[in-house]
Formats: sequence, structure tokens, C-alpha cells
Amino acid sequence: MENIAIMEPFNLTFFVVTAFFVLILVGATLIMRHKSDRAKRIVIASAAVMTLIGFAAYKYFLSIDAAYDEMTIATSGGFNWWGELPLQLCNINMLLIPVAVMFDFQMLMSFCFFVGSICATLAIVMPGVGFDHYSIFLPRMLGYFGTHYMIVIMALAIVIFGLYRPKFKDLPKTCIVITAVSLFTFIINLILIYTGLHPKANYFYSIDPVGNPLLELFHKLIPIPFLYLLPSFLILVPYMALVTFGFWLADRKKSAVSDTKSGDQLSKKGEE
Repeated sequence: MENIAIMEPFNLTFFVVTAFFVLILVGATLIMRHKSDRAKRIVIASAAVMTLIGFAAYKYFLSIDAAYDEMTIATSGGFNWWGELPLQLCNINMLLIPVAVMFDFQMLMSFCFFVGSICATLAIVMPGVGFDHYSIFLPRMLGYFGTHYMIVIMALAIVIFGLYRPKFKDLPKTCIVITAVSLFTFIINLILIYTGLHPKANYFYSIDPVGNPLLELFHKLIPIPFLYLLPSFLILVPYMALVTFGFWLADRKKSAVSDTKSGDQLSKKGEE
């Protein structure tokens, strides 16, 4: 009989774990719905700090996980602390979210909402080597999925709590932020590689596509580190526009309902 604790995309354990984190988000939303923006910012920032602490603990257990080291020796050279910094597309949000919400940086919140949520979700449904078809109670599994689910929750909370609302006018600036953050991590990669601290550093996959079919295609079109990521905007921009369109549609419908109610109230007053 298969171990019911085995975690793999879309099995029973996957849905149970997902439901657990969805309940956390729903509960937090209900608790915070009448709180001030300041309180909401503190809650999200605190959650990010606690997640970062959990991330550090998870990486410690990963550093002493011989099985994981053996599985990743060919692709990344095995465990290397310089390769486990919170600078990937997903976990960099643990650093950016507190800054974004506490200082009300709208464009940074836009980055965290769009990039953080989708990239962490992809990591959950397409886990990397060492994180698929293992017991959820393994330290590396708890750390990996706990971190990614919390990033999704915090990214969504930014919008659900009302701290940021996607707008079409924000999209060009968001693309600039994405490019700037990607360039920053690319420079970090180069420093780690040329100093010998981590010869296979590849944050944001800006050096090598590492077997990703889509990135492999982009790399064939533009075989230059970092620059080969630029076609990603052909997917990312329509995705952001589609999500923003949904919010625009909801706001327009809400405005129409509000205008109708106001008109009805004026009509009743006129009749009186």
C-alpha cells in the first residue's frame, strides 16, 4: 500500500496540504478584513520574516541531507550554501515583500504579486529534483513546500488585503522592475562564478536553462546568458495583462452596481 504521506503533484496529500494553506489565507483574510493598512503590512512582513527563518532552517537540513546531495551533484554540484541563497524567482520574494509592503512600493508589490505567485505555484506543481514523490514529513519536503506555499499566500495577500490593486498603467513599470531584479541576480551569479564560490551559480536561470523546455527554446534563439530570458516577456506580459483585465472588469462591475444603487436612492428621495 502506497504511503499516504507521499507528496506528488495532484495526489491526495498534495490536495490536503494545499487545502491547509488555503485555510491559512482565508483565516488571515477574515481576521484582517477590518484592520488598518498598517496592521495588514505588519502581518504580511512578519509572515515573510518567519518564512525566511523557516527557509534558513530548511537549508540547514538540506546541507546534511546526503541523499539530496547525491541527487543534485550532476546538475548543480551538490549542496553549496552559496547556491542556496534566497535569490531565486520564488524565494527572493521573502526579501522583497517586507520592503514592498512596509514602504508601500507599489511596483515592487506588483512584482511580488505577479512573479512571486506564479513562480511559486509552478515550483509547487512541478517540483525539482529531490522534492517529488517523497514523504511530506521529510525536512527537505516540509521546507520546500512550506516555503513555496507561504510565498503564494503572501503574494496573494498583498492584493486580497487591499494594499495593491493591479492596473494596466503599472505593467510597463513592473516589467522594468522584473528586468532590474533579474539583472541584479545575474550579476550575483557572475560574482559567485568568477570568484569560485559557486561555479554553477544560476539564480533566476539567467546563466543556463537547466533543462527547462521553454528556456531551452529561448536559449536556442538567443544563446547569450541573461539576454536569452528576454522572450519570457512574451508570456509574462500577456499573463499580467489578463490578470489585470480581470481586476479591471471586477472594478467596472462594482462601479456600475454602486452607480445603480446611488441612482435608486436619489429616485426614492425625489419621490418623497
